[in-house]
Amino acid sequence: MNTNLPPLSLSILGVEPLDEFIREIADFVHHMIVTKPVHPDAKVEVEAKLGVLRDRTSGQRLMLPVLVETILIPNEVDVRFESNMSLNQHKHFNNMLNDLKLISSQPSHPTSPLEYTHVKVVDSFYSSEDREKIRVTREEKSNTVLEITRKIRLGDLNIYSPKRAADWRVSVSLEVPVAHPVGTPTHVRRKDRICYSHEEFNIDLTQVHSSNNATPNAPPEIFHELEVEIARPGLLLSTAAKRGDPNVSELERNAFDELIRSFVNNARILVKNASEGWHT
Repeated sequence: MNTNLPPLSLSILGVEPLDEFIREIADFVHHMIVTKPVHPDAKVEVEAKLGVLRDRTSGQRLMLPVLVETILIPNEVDVRFESNMSLNQHKHFNNMLNDLKLISSQPSHPTSPLEYTHVKVVDSFYSSEDREKIRVTREEKSNTVLEITRKIRLGDLNIYSPKRAADWRVSVSLEVPVAHPVGTPTHVRRKDRICYSHEEFNIDLTQVHSSNNATPNAPPEIFHELEVEIARPGLLLSTAAKRGDPNVSELERNAFDELIRSFVNNARILVKNASEGWHT
């Protein structure tokens, strides 16, 4: 009896079924883009941030009767997303990504190499007439203003990952350029950021010192955060505009979904590699 497994078809139709998880995220991001408010020169930001989903009542990590990662229906589960990680977790990801950068530069590595930049900026936040605050970003050393924006959150998708140490959240926002605000900032965030870039994505590992002008004598709060972001807003918008268009090539028609697929895969890889004890 031959016990060797012969080559198998992907399915009875010879094709692989649609990945509903990735398609749901792609549909969500696409909907946010096509229904966004019109603001001249605004940039669309799509990011996935690692963290922990906590029950608002108990403060404990969310527990649901599911075995694998699950997209939560927006506003149906009363949770808060906590992106802050421990210093040990920060060091873990820093070492992992530094090692990957070295490995990826080898000719035998199967993917493109990672690039690396170290950035230190200061974000000052000012109140505005709208709910969203105005952010003035300066280069820390020279104090040069890099950008002044009002960030409008369009929507979030929370992803619960019961088998992992961390959950994650996909957020879509608009960053609208504005004039420099008057007055004094309500709070300041000093960011020490290591940015790993790979193809169409940036992976940002950031230590944040946050101080509030309402309590000037209090020591700054320290946070550690990790996120993956689609690097080129222009590419995101152009591929979204051609999604499903029968008048363009199949490559162009599917480019948006391919971009989101790789984005989701990068977020999943980071979540999978979170060490035990998100806050310890």
